[in-house]
Amino acid sequence: MIELPQKFKERMSSILGEKYGDFISSYDRQPYKAIRINTLKITPEAFKEISPFELRPVPWEKNGFYVNEEKAGKSILHAAGLYYVQEPSAMCAAPLLSVKEGERVLDLCSAPGGKGTQLAQEMHGEGIIVLNDVNLSRAKILSQNVERLGIRNAVVISESPDRICDYFDGYFDKVLVDAPCSGEGMFLKEASAVTEWSEENVKACAKRQSLILDSAQKALKPDGLLVYSTCTFAPEEDEEQIEDFLKRYHNFKLISMQKLYPNECEGEGHFAALLQKIDGEENDVPLFKLQSPNKQLSYSWRNFQLHTLCSEGRYDNLHLAGNVLYSLPDSCPELPFKTLRAGLRLGEFKNGRFEPCHSLAMSLNKKVISFSLSEEGAVDYLKGYQIMYKDSDGLMMYGWIPVTYSGYTLGWGKLVDGALKNHLPKALRI
Repeated sequence: MIELPQKFKERMSSILGEKYGDFISSYDRQPYKAIRINTLKITPEAFKEISPFELRPVPWEKNGFYVNEEKAGKSILHAAGLYYVQEPSAMCAAPLLSVKEGERVLDLCSAPGGKGTQLAQEMHGEGIIVLNDVNLSRAKILSQNVERLGIRNAVVISESPDRICDYFDGYFDKVLVDAPCSGEGMFLKEASAVTEWSEENVKACAKRQSLILDSAQKALKPDGLLVYSTCTFAPEEDEEQIEDFLKRYHNFKLISMQKLYPNECEGEGHFAALLQKIDGEENDVPLFKLQSPNKQLSYSWRNFQLHTLCSEGRYDNLHLAGNVLYSLPDSCPELPFKTLRAGLRLGEFKNGRFEPCHSLAMSLNKKVISFSLSEEGAVDYLKGYQIMYKDSDGLMMYGWIPVTYSGYTLGWGKLVDGALKNHLPKALRI
């Protein structure tokens, strides 16, 4: 059993009363492991047929499953973006927003991306989802997860909540605030969460959360929905935070509130509240001004799309930034913030020739012509190795080709004289 702070135990004993014994006993076990199937690439039913580990449903997320695998993030299928490793009780918050295709959605404190990518799955590439983290290094991890899961309609930024919400005043249909907290629900997973805990930190987190909520409420349209969540049990950061918010903002109402304790669920614990904005003003922001590629570059891209992708997929709102070609989300707004990702980065023009980016490969479906690898070959590819082949393998061609395992894309390769040159980004190699 981990050594819990004495003050924490005293607080929880006061809160839980006769349930305290069961709560403390829950720290004798190992943390629960779970994954969330990425339905942008595969259905849960299809994943079950190829899953390398046993799956057991998470009750509050239709695409969530408990697993016993300690290193689920090391699988080839994980590299292909077929699932996201996520703490099971953390999956309870995002479904409360009931996100739909075509909506405008903001995840204000998004890194590393569990809840934001959970929302994006429900949008099926339609509409726009803005994912933010004020910490740039964390925002970069968020951006990598968006790329791996093949999300086409996301914008990833790194900015303070107040600046974002002032700019997007009355703009979003749905807002998620997964607030930075004292992390009491992380004690089993992260030793640092235990050593950094203090009553002073609980109070500091509550103050910061209040300021974030003050910003977040501005960004919502009238009738818009706001979910506030934490992975802590402190009333100051949970129920009392919502109570104080509703006293400050009479144009909001509480729809539901739930709290998962680790002694009452198969998870480490979570809090989530769903609120609705009753009235206010709806506003728009200026649309992003597209810079279209010239005829020569457009031809190079279309030629690549026709011969390599077999015209797979929609690539609308083409925008050229320098030599890099993007496909932006519909009605993409101007972004006066540090922007790490906007829509889909398709590739780069070099001497008039189009060279694809990794994000384009990760967005592809199973219909494209590809270089299919065995399990051993896929591991070699993920290590960055060159793959040799013979003409008898049926590849009488040269040039760029998606590299796949079980039909799911891992990245790009380039066929040259009997060798598949490895173009997996070096930062992603194992």
